[in-house]
Parts: sequence; structure tokens; C-alpha cells
Amino acid sequence: MASSSTSTVSLAARSPQFSGTELAEGLAPPRQFSTASFDNYRPDPEFPSQEEAVSRLRAFAGSWSAPARSGGLFSRKKKVPDTRPGLYLDGGFGVGKTHLLAALWHAAPGPRKYFGTFIEYTALVGALGYANTVSLLTGSTLLCIDEFELDDPGDTMMMTRLLTELVSTGTRLAATSNTPPNALGEGRFAAADFLREIHALSGNFDILRIDGTDYRRRSLEGNAVVTDGSAYEERIRVAVEAGETVSDDSFDGLIGHLASVHPSRYIGLVEGIDRIALSGVHVLESQTEALRLVAFIDRVYDAQIPLIASGVPLDEVFGGDMLSGGYRKKYLRSMSRMMALTSAD
Repeated sequence: MASSSTSTVSLAARSPQFSGTELAEGLAPPRQFSTASFDNYRPDPEFPSQEEAVSRLRAFAGSWSAPARSGGLFSRKKKVPDTRPGLYLDGGFGVGKTHLLAALWHAAPGPRKYFGTFIEYTALVGALGYANTVSLLTGSTLLCIDEFELDDPGDTMMMTRLLTELVSTGTRLAATSNTPPNALGEGRFAAADFLREIHALSGNFDILRIDGTDYRRRSLEGNAVVTDGSAYEERIRVAVEAGETVSDDSFDGLIGHLASVHPSRYIGLVEGIDRIALSGVHVLESQTEALRLVAFIDRVYDAQIPLIASGVPLDEVFGGDMLSGGYRKKYLRSMSRMMALTSAD
């Protein structure tokens, strides 16, 4: 623990464990999107594709409730929407893809529907085994896969096989993806890469392109907020006295601990935490450590937990040539999220 002046907890002391059943029960939109809907999505009028995407998703959601064709020879029949079983939301980060994915999940009939990141689904297979995972998910109405990872060919092939089996039994799919290695550029769209990597399943997906700029950066300028010296201790003290559960760790302590926890369990690290404090933030030179931090920040952002940080601004931790390498898009997304989380109060 980085500080002893207040009553805090340490993330580095936590070792969360989840059973396969618990992993499956957690496959729902994160707290940030618990009330996401098509109505409370705010499309940017400068990018008409955002409003168009909402209309397409509404139609996709409405196709579940379209009445069956019946009646006599001359009866008027309502046409069931002609749609593929899968949707791929293609766009840069911060344009609301996850919000729309969660809105679709909420609109889909239940109770058997699932929402999770690619890492969460692969962790489920690891915990239950492939056959048991297929058995568990078969019969679900909708499977939403956020941040479909294209970095690992083995995991991609396994997920493609799993989704192919589920589609054949009537499950519908919706996905977003991260950009694969060497796909450079903040605004580069990944649809071609996604379809190529899931070639056996690609014919089942319609593409919804969503243009726009990162909404987090629309209202934020400069760097992630830094709180040094006595101000760091004071912010922690005020939060604890207000009844918050605050974690206080050194940056090195957290980075080291993340190596011992599977990324699918990072959500367990922050469960019940109201505010996270990190002291001694510095530039990372290891890409492995940087990618673990990205995965951790994704879970912190999902839970909307504010950050207090001292040292180097968190959006400047990705050192060397990381921002010009194959994971540029992930780092830029994480930077914008850390700016937002350190600005939250």
C-alpha cells in the first residue's frame, strides 16, 4: 500500500477467482451501460452515420418481435425484416459503439442473452472447456462481443468456431473489434480485418460503419490530471471520510500485480472500489506491461471508478515507439479513458 495515513485497501493484495458459472453470470453490460438504450444515445449531428446506425440497430432489434406470417391466401402480411444474423459495428474509439451494443442487448428478448468482451468469452472457454461453453450458450437469443481481439490467431479461430456453432442454432451476434497488430492510425476502420480473420463466419455479418470523433476528447483538453505531494494524501483522506472505499497502490505495485492475474479477472480487482489512487506513475517501456494496463483501465472505465494519480500524467505512460506501433489504437483509447477518469469527481 502506498499510503498509511488513511484507511484504504490495496489492489495488489487482491487475487480474485471466478468459476465458470460466475463468469457466465457476469456476461451482461457493465454498470456504465446498465441503462443504455437507443433513445439515450446522442448521435453527433456532424456524422450522419451515427443516426443511421441507430436506425439499423432498431430494425435489427425489431426483427425478433416481427409477427409470424399467417392468415388466408389474400391476407396482408407484415414483412419480417431481411437481415443477417450478425452485426459488426465498425468505427473509431469513442463514437459510442459499446453504448449501441449494450442498447441492442437490452432491446433483445431474454432471459438468455449475453454481453462480454472477447477476453471474457475466451476465459469462459478456459474455465468450462469448449464443449461445455457451447452447451451453455446454445439457445441464447443474442451474443454481444465487445472488443473482439484479432491479435491472437488461435483465440480468433476458436471464437469463430464457437460463433459458427451458435449461429447454426439460431443465436444472433453483434460485435465490435480492436484493431489487429500493424493496423495503424487512430481513425482506421477495422471491418476488412475483422471479416478476413473470421472468414468462415464473415458472410453472416452486416457492417454498420460509425464515423465520428472520440466523445471523451470533445470536452477534455491537455493531459490526465496529476495530483502530487500533500494534495494526493488529502484527496484520499477526503474520499475515505466521505465513506468511499479507496484503493491506494504504487504504480509499480499495481503493474507487477497485474502480471499475476488473468485479464478476465481484472474486474474482480476493482469490485467494490469507489476510487483508485496510484502513486509514482511513470513511463512504461515494456509493451507487455502496457497492454496489461490497457486491459485494466478498460475494466476501471466500465465500472466508472475515478482515478487519483501522482507522477507522470497517465496518458503519457506509453513510452518508446508504442504509439507508432501495432497497438496504437488501443493505447489512444486507453489514454482518452484515463484522461476522463482522472477528471471525474
